[in-house]
Amino acid sequence: MKYDVLYEGAFAMLKVYLNPGESVKAEMGAMVAMSPNVEIRGTVDGGIMRGLGRMLSGEKFFFQELTATRGQSEVLLSPGSIGDIQAIELDGSYKLFVQKDGFLAGTHGIQVNTKMQNLTRGLFSGEGFFIIEISGSGTVFLSSFGAIHAINLEPGEEMIIDNGHLVAWPDYMDYKVEKAASGWLNSLTSGEALVCRFRGEGVVLVQSRNPGSFGTWIKSFVPSRP
Repeated sequence: MKYDVLYEGAFAMLKVYLNPGESVKAEMGAMVAMSPNVEIRGTVDGGIMRGLGRMLSGEKFFFQELTATRGQSEVLLSPGSIGDIQAIELDGSYKLFVQKDGFLAGTHGIQVNTKMQNLTRGLFSGEGFFIIEISGSGTVFLSSFGAIHAINLEPGEEMIIDNGHLVAWPDYMDYKVEKAASGWLNSLTSGEALVCRFRGEGVVLVQSRNPGSFGTWIKSFVPSRP
């Protein structure tokens, strides 16, 4: 399937080219525009239990499925937040863990599920007890808050990442949640508190902006009630 990522950076939009019979699955409400010969319908994709699982991870219960009924067709998709779009090719040999709201669209053969984290990661990673698990073979399109940056780790190499900046990482990478600094006071006063330590080999995708920090910044301009 052919595609283009338009306006890369802060205001990215995805353009997908569909042949007759081809379809793309996207998050609910992602469609911006489509050719008149494209049929759109809501789908749970995987049944009610998978839909409920996605809701636990912060995703929507339904997807939208867009199918070209005849002739060459085009579909424009965009995420709800201001940020970039990254295409990832999956060959079925591993799964991709993704932050909530990180899934934008996927081609045929991509499955979107949820995975329960252990108690420590669920409480402190910033992602909750459930995260998005993407598997199968095909192309998955991820969205972010801000630009997407890839951190490539060699075998045994480590990198500490603020959990609010995480976008996606492969399931075979090892990571743990820990304090940002040597003590709790330093961790809290630094504004970082808890972080994720990733160990390679593998690629971690991060976003240039933190949604939580942005929300706090916005609130500072909202007048408080008397």
